[in-house]
This record gives sequence, structure tokens and C-alpha cells, in this order.
Amino acid sequence: MSQQTEAAPKKVGVYPYVVVLILGLVYTFNYLDRQILAILAEPIKAELNLTDTQIGMVSGLMFALFYTVFGIPIAWLADRSHRVGIVAAACMMWSVFCGLCGLAQNYVHLVLARIGVGIGEAGGASPSMSVISDYFPPHKRGGAIGLFSLGVPLGATIGVAFGAWVAAHYGWRQAFVAVAIPGVVLSLLLLFIVREPKRGRYDPPAEAQAKPASIAECIRTYVRTPTLSLLLLAAGTYSFVFNAFAAWAPALLLRAKGASMADISMWYSLVFGLAMAVGMFGSGFLADRFAQKKPSAYAILPAWALAIGVPFFIAGVMAPSWPVALGLLAIPMAMNMMFVAPGFAICQNVAPANQRATISSILMLVNNLVGMGLGPLFVGALSQYFSNDMDSGAALTKAMLFVAPFYIPAIGALILVARALDKRHKASMA
Repeated sequence: MSQQTEAAPKKVGVYPYVVVLILGLVYTFNYLDRQILAILAEPIKAELNLTDTQIGMVSGLMFALFYTVFGIPIAWLADRSHRVGIVAAACMMWSVFCGLCGLAQNYVHLVLARIGVGIGEAGGASPSMSVISDYFPPHKRGGAIGLFSLGVPLGATIGVAFGAWVAAHYGWRQAFVAVAIPGVVLSLLLLFIVREPKRGRYDPPAEAQAKPASIAECIRTYVRTPTLSLLLLAAGTYSFVFNAFAAWAPALLLRAKGASMADISMWYSLVFGLAMAVGMFGSGFLADRFAQKKPSAYAILPAWALAIGVPFFIAGVMAPSWPVALGLLAIPMAMNMMFVAPGFAICQNVAPANQRATISSILMLVNNLVGMGLGPLFVGALSQYFSNDMDSGAALTKAMLFVAPFYIPAIGALILVARALDKRHKASMA
């Protein structure tokens, strides 16, 4: 892992945390604009006469395909230019297209608007984490990325609570517009508050002064670095489980467990938001603490967390009522979140300074194309297939249970990452 240079500041002041706060707020709207479709899936399906497969496609594959494909060239640009400006422009774009989702009159319109959201969001997370890595030394990046990644539970909570409330009172179209407007304002605010940091300030001089790497060089870094290549496998399998779960959990509670949209607005947003925040925030700081003695903690911690979550996931999907299901499913939701901060901390610590944004975007490509692209579609297609022989609630319940076996390869991949981290640490100490 990279070592701190002599010229770098020894202490992290207040301003870096202000940067994390602002970038985390941008990430909140990034995830909010992404997740709100899951909350509004039922009224959208009814008004536009869509199938579960189409909902799975527009919330998963059609979004993820453009999100991941555009993520790499945008990250390549971020490794060469003003990262803060890229994030601001991206925030503006995804917010505008999120608002356009509310104008959709048919499936094609919705797909085109979601493609715009996906392209815009491709410029959010990777450049942001590259900026954060130049404000924090390696041993503090897990916690900093954990703080930044709180945007996911905050986005999910606000998206569910506010989006469901607006949808219940004014309709799903107005909900899209209502969450888009603050993102436009935030994109402008970002430019006035966040300064572009010196690239590679906490890295060895030779690495910090290296010319930006090509995409081909970044791919070779993955191939030559077992830790990173195994991390791709772990990210893809983990993301499949998480996105299949997260995309359909609200519909499961509404369709199969008897919850109302008001219940989702109040209780789902509160319980799941808190669970995600605990997993996301706690994992980064716990990993930073234990990894000082054993670097493999960055992978072992999320592996154990996923294993703990499996029985609660199965019990929650099969629960007879929505309050019981919500309480049980909150546990695997928290456990699922414990991969994100440690996983991206591994990526930022192992990647060279001149490749960080692109390396992160490749990880996100696999993470989102496999997970976001295939997870929701997998459950949606199975639910539609099973609905030929049973009611829609029972069909979705059965489809969700088929997600459980995918926890096994996710846990196994993280164990392999832990072993690679141990070997890397021993080699650096030799």
C-alpha cells in the first residue's frame, strides 16, 4: 500500500471532512435518484401498464449498462483533469434526467430518461473517491469513504420517505421532479465549496508525479494485482445480492406482506435507512481499526457480515406480515452495507495515485453491471414466470428466495481477497 510522503500534512484538519460532507451529500442525491424508481415501481407499473420484467429492466440493466459503460471514460478523464468540476456537471445531468422520468408517457420514454440518469451518475462516485483519497492518508480512508458512503442510506431513506410521501399525496410524476430540483442546486453549490486537491499528496513522490495511466494500463493493473482481480469477483457477487434485494424489497412489502405506501414512507425508510447507515458507517471505521494490525480485515469483516445476514434474509422474505418482515430484513440490509466502505478502501489503497478514479470505475463497472444490471432483472423475470401459477405476491416471495444461494460465492470471494491482502502485507514487510 502507498505510504505517506514527508511533504504531506501529518494531521487531517476540518476542511477535508467538509469536503466529505459535501461530496457525501452529492452522493445522497446520486443514490436517491437511482433508488426512487424502486419505491415508485408499483404506481408506475399500473399507469404505464408495464410487466415485472420491464420494471426489472428499467431499474436494473438499462440503467446499469450506461452507468458502467460511461463510468470508465469519465473516470479516465477525472484522472487527467478537474475532478470536482466533473462531479458537479454529472450531478446536474442526473438531476435533470431524473426530473424527466416524471414526464414519461410510456416504457420507451422511461427507458430513455433512465439512460440519461445512468450516464450522469457515472461521473459521481469514482471521481469523488479519488478526491477524498487526496484529502486523507491511507490509514484514514476507510473511515472517510464510510462517511462519504453514508450517501447511500441517506439517499435510500430520503428517497423512500420523501418520494413515497409525494407519490401518495401528489402522484409518482411529481415525486421525480421533487427530488430532482435540489440536485441541480447542489451541483452549483459544489463548485463554490470544494477545492480540487493536489493529486497524490499522500503517495510516494514517484507515484504521485507519474503521468495519468491509460485505460489499458489500468486493466493490466487489475490483471497483475491478485487483490484487485479477486476484489472484482467479490464486488460482482455481492452487488448481485444487494441490488436484487434492495430493488424489490418495497414491492415485496407492498404486494406480499400487506404494507401500504404510507407504511413504506414512514417505517421502511426509517428502519432500512438506519440499518444501512449502521452497516456503512460502522464498517469503514471498524475496518480501519482492525486493519492496522491485520490488513485482511478489510475483506474479513464484510465476509462475516454477509454470512450473518443470510438466515435473516430468508426468514424476512418468508415472514407473514410486513412489520415482522421489515424487522428481519433490516439485519441483512445492514450486513450487506458492510462491504462498500472496506471494499473501496482496498481499491483506493492498492491502486496507484494516477489510476485511482479509473481503477474505481472498473470496480464499479463490474459491481453495477453484474449487480444492478442483473440482480433486479433476475428477480423480476422469475416473479413474472412464477405468476403463471400463483398470485403476484407469492410469486415475488418465491423469486426473492432464489437470491439467497448467491450469498455463498460472495462470501467465498471475500475470503480469497483477505488471503491476497495478507500475502501483499507479508511481501511488503519482507
